[in-house]
Amino acid sequence: MPRRSRPRRGRPGPRSRPRTSGRHRSVTLSLPRTADTFIPPHAYVDADVWPDVARPPAAPFGHAAAARRIVRGALARLPLRCRFADGPATGTGPSLTVHDPEAFFTRIGAHGLIGFGESYMAGEWDSDDLTGLLTILAANVDELVPAPLRRLRSSWVARRPTQQGTRAGARENVQRHYDLSNELFSLFLDDTLSYSAALFAAFPARQESLRTAQERKIDRLLDLADVGEGTRLLEIGTGWGELALRAARRGAQVTTVTLSAEQRDLARRRVAEAGLSHRVDVDLRDYRDVYGRYDAVVSVEMIEAVGAEHWPVYFGALRRALLPGGRIALQAITMGHRQMLDTAATHTWISKYVFPGGLIPSREAIEENAAAVGLRVLSDHGYGDHYAQTLRLWRERFTARADEVDRLGFDRTFRRMWELYLAYSEAGFRSRYLDVRQLLLTEADPDDWPEREREPRP
Repeated sequence: MPRRSRPRRGRPGPRSRPRTSGRHRSVTLSLPRTADTFIPPHAYVDADVWPDVARPPAAPFGHAAAARRIVRGALARLPLRCRFADGPATGTGPSLTVHDPEAFFTRIGAHGLIGFGESYMAGEWDSDDLTGLLTILAANVDELVPAPLRRLRSSWVARRPTQQGTRAGARENVQRHYDLSNELFSLFLDDTLSYSAALFAAFPARQESLRTAQERKIDRLLDLADVGEGTRLLEIGTGWGELALRAARRGAQVTTVTLSAEQRDLARRRVAEAGLSHRVDVDLRDYRDVYGRYDAVVSVEMIEAVGAEHWPVYFGALRRALLPGGRIALQAITMGHRQMLDTAATHTWISKYVFPGGLIPSREAIEENAAAVGLRVLSDHGYGDHYAQTLRLWRERFTARADEVDRLGFDRTFRRMWELYLAYSEAGFRSRYLDVRQLLLTEADPDDWPEREREPRP
């Protein structure tokens, strides 16, 4: 993709102020040392860009010691090979090598899993199989913390920031992730620039099959929505335009909306290059401001970014946009309902650094919010194993092109953050903690609507 000449802002943590004028500037520290001097890994982190990574927090009294006991005890029960500083390695399985135990346990004692992630970003621990390690942790997540502490979860986990799904908050959230750089995403996505689960014909998935698998996923969604010649289609969440292009090639008239200026500009360019500008309108617009009614609505992995408090508005927007007899095809990442309720009020490493403001719904939450506006789920197909394969391919591409990421101006801390994000997500699907689903929604029978949603009878 063409590179732009204007400077881009960095990708700092959410509390970083002031931001750097470019991306993450390279930092070289000259620190006095002898053969016996230990320089902690976080000493090489740019404190202006990553303040919470560069400096371990001051944990409340006793928290670091408690974290040391709990974490070491939990790890000893898992099939992992652990080593702390220069101590002996114990156990077998994927490795967890902690270079700076003091900082590692202090961060976990102060901020739990956010601290665990920040410790990796700082270079304080590593693994020879990061996804394997995280898969084991995800599969045993309920056993890592003693039951009495789990019951006191609300008293020790950080609370999720509020008002992140408002119009202004949604725009800022999108800018922090999707507007990082089109060039960055092009380094690890396939040529379709599809940033959602692919649908493979066979496992293990191969790099050369990724594009076809993404096209297969899109075609299945368009088939669910019955998109064909003359269909008036609304897409909520443009991405970089591949679904709109494939729908237009079927003869549909497409309106697609996004809050990402980077995605809008590139999607418009791709549409124009394909000679389909007469069939596709790409608008910079909030889903709450969509007008008109359509034969079909498609939204791919958008609900996760909306925020639970705005799900009723999101489903209301889907319902209002639908013509009588129309169809809605959704692709959504899901988690178990109890896990969703636990996560809903919790500030996590993902919500702090990767997807601010988002929440992964449960199947129950989708069905309840759909029913509340007079929609029903007619089909529901899960294929989480395919997302694990998709993420593996993205992670392999990203790590193989680390030098190109560096040349785009993203520093080592960003690269470690992104590697952890991809591995963390893959582990969620591999462990079955997460799933991804394609759902077909239509109007419910009016007699099945909630009382407040029924049309008045004559």
